[in-house]
Amino acid sequence: MLNAMHYLRNNLLKSGLSLLLLLGLFSCHTEKKPKVFGSANCDASYVLPDDISDVKITNTKIRFYNVTTGEVKEFPSWKDAHVNTGLYNIDYQMECTYSQNGTQKKGKLVSQLNECEIVPQKEQGTVRLNFNMHIVPQVEDFIIEEIFFTGTLHPSGRQYHGDNYVILYNGTDHTLYADRIAFCESRWTTVIKWDYTPDIRHEAFAAYAVYLVPGSGKDHPVEPGGRIVLCDTGIDHRTNNPNSFDLSKADFEWYDVSTVPAHQDYDSPLVPNLDKWFCYTKSFFILHNRGFRSYVIARVPEDLDKETYLKDYLYNFTYVLTHAGVSYDMSGMAYKIPNKWVIDGVNLSVQAKFLWNILPEDIDAGWTNCGTMDHQKNRYFHSVRRKYLGKDLNGNKILQDTNNSSEDFNPMVMPSFIEQQGTAIDAKGTPCKQKTYDGIVPMD
Repeated sequence: MLNAMHYLRNNLLKSGLSLLLLLGLFSCHTEKKPKVFGSANCDASYVLPDDISDVKITNTKIRFYNVTTGEVKEFPSWKDAHVNTGLYNIDYQMECTYSQNGTQKKGKLVSQLNECEIVPQKEQGTVRLNFNMHIVPQVEDFIIEEIFFTGTLHPSGRQYHGDNYVILYNGTDHTLYADRIAFCESRWTTVIKWDYTPDIRHEAFAAYAVYLVPGSGKDHPVEPGGRIVLCDTGIDHRTNNPNSFDLSKADFEWYDVSTVPAHQDYDSPLVPNLDKWFCYTKSFFILHNRGFRSYVIARVPEDLDKETYLKDYLYNFTYVLTHAGVSYDMSGMAYKIPNKWVIDGVNLSVQAKFLWNILPEDIDAGWTNCGTMDHQKNRYFHSVRRKYLGKDLNGNKILQDTNNSSEDFNPMVMPSFIEQQGTAIDAKGTPCKQKTYDGIVPMD
């Protein structure tokens, strides 16, 4: 009898222990099962640009990129935005109508948050995100992203020539073709002004150098977010100057057949040439290294050939030069680039000598610079770069374009090629350590 009681007690204890263990297993599972603490609903508030009001949203796109897992989720509205907790890059785009300085417009506003941690405060908590919205420029063609005109220096401090470049950027949402894009330098400078007659400023750009991207129409496609690099000489310049950088992968170079034996240009076999339609120099063309001229890019009509252009678009002008109280009748020539061909333009100058904007206000209402003084010694190893606003939903850069270079460009910043290649930032050969989108905003 005693043995039977011991047996019964032991079995009950074992059964109870098993039951407790079983309940314990279910209890742990029950605690881990809810996923509400591992996810969150998201909502947004936003700040509009100062000159924007009366916004009416017609469409919304929201993208969450999980930095840790690489997972991408897209939502058509914030009421649908529900993601797992984690570290995210978040893109917010609204298509809308709005009022800007009293004018009704239709366009897009965008903003991004980088490395934003989504952590709800309680069950089914909503995370509120704050965005500073930017207007997406309504560009339809290439824009000038960067001009590197100052050049670099040899270790001895002597100026080096040949590594100037210009970058054109496709900020649209469709493929552009660079064929027959003309890169042109102004006849006049922004630091000398006379009354030129006839005054064609609001009709055409007076060009003193005209170089065209070759092609028959669709030979040089550039995808959205892509760029075209035009340069002086397409070589690795470090072989001639250890303080320069590599331009051997540029898209095109401007090359001149010099008639001056002592000053010959070099035709790189690595980079195709732009078509030269006209240039004032008898030797070879370089950008004004103190930044006194203006530049435009233009689309030349497909049915216009070089010979016809040189015949029909010649511009002869006169002006009166006054010096030390004595006046002289002067004359000059250039070639017209009709303003209706121009797709972008940039005025350059320095504050100490600035007199006028060569381009009309609807092309460029301001100007940018590398330095405030003429012959400023620290201007070398610097460029002007268009301001970065963020990225669109495809990850392409959005660059500011208000047709005012005083607002649109970062002046006197580190050139992109120097940043990308980590080359010298001074005559001493100090290597560049930074990488930015526009000379100011650090890359992610």
